[in-house]
Amino acid sequence: MKVVVAIDSLKGSLSSMEAGYAIAEGVHRVDAGADVTVRPLADGGEGTVEALVAGMNGRTQNVMVTGPLGVPVSCEYGIIEETKTAVVEMSGAAGITLVPAEKRNPLDTTTYGVGEVIKDAITKGCRRFIVGIGGSATNDGGVGMLQALGFGFLDKDGNSIAFGAKGLEKLDSITDTNVIPELAECEFKIACDVNNPLCGENGASAVYGPQKGATPSMIMQMDKWLSYYAAVAREKFPKANAKLEGTGAAGGLGFAFVTFTNAVLESGISIVLEETRLGDYIKDADIVVTGEGQLDFQTAMGKAPVGVAKLAKTYGKPVIAFAGSVTREAGACNENGIDAFFPILRRISTLEDAMKPENAKDNMADTTEQVFKLWSLREVRS
Repeated sequence: MKVVVAIDSLKGSLSSMEAGYAIAEGVHRVDAGADVTVRPLADGGEGTVEALVAGMNGRTQNVMVTGPLGVPVSCEYGIIEETKTAVVEMSGAAGITLVPAEKRNPLDTTTYGVGEVIKDAITKGCRRFIVGIGGSATNDGGVGMLQALGFGFLDKDGNSIAFGAKGLEKLDSITDTNVIPELAECEFKIACDVNNPLCGENGASAVYGPQKGATPSMIMQMDKWLSYYAAVAREKFPKANAKLEGTGAAGGLGFAFVTFTNAVLESGISIVLEETRLGDYIKDADIVVTGEGQLDFQTAMGKAPVGVAKLAKTYGKPVIAFAGSVTREAGACNENGIDAFFPILRRISTLEDAMKPENAKDNMADTTEQVFKLWSLREVRS
């Protein structure tokens, strides 16, 4: 029996690989000789660095960078030596979790640290980048990141504009004379799972500004400033297109990447599946196992487990999923490639108790064991 396991992390409990190895343990209790391959899975958001580093023989790096409030933070990113690829989560340098609730104000928060992470990876030889841009605290159009990479964002007096969205109010011109030369050699895959444009009623400011601390008046101001920023950028950088889907991601960081670098915006799960070459493993499998912390209607809308399931179905493979919990709406997963799913909680428990890693590991292995006992009966009868 050949089993391929690609399960997303159970956030706060098990990493992708830890969950995968627990599933492998359960399978081996039923069939000690089973060929079980555990591959990393993430959707481009939190956990992507950990999953890809663990599953692709990478290593982690820590670098001190400018945080969203302008004070230093330690940011972890991954390097896959074989392909000279850096795996970056922008939230590690400019994420909303780095900003206390009472200090959230997108007029002030900057993406400068994201550019510093990219610079650090470049100095270590990386020329390919996978960048997850979810969970930002910023609405600066990615200007901070670009400033760190050497782009000049100047006011009418030729001085650099301030950090944060408020700096865009003074923007008059953009220069690229001091951009680090190696940037031209770099390719970026941006994990972007939203389709918002940069500006307007569905833009970065209107849709995501409130959760970052923006008031209605601030939203109107920032939207106007971002629109002008796009117009200034278009004068010199022909790729600038504020209406392009995804440019509003992470407070306009999507716009910065596609306008000023050699970047493409793709779904996070598509990038991870491609980079981990999961299809190469699935094509010879007898069964594919996936899952995540909670299966619900959002899973069915295209989150990581459904991405795995749809890939598996291109090879005609059966797919089962395990989850810490499932909702009533999770039934939609059955219509999107997951043939059967199973919650792993085996007794009445508090959430705190269920999420303890040792308990989650045991629950995952025990549930897998019972499911594969049934699967082995199917094989015997066939």
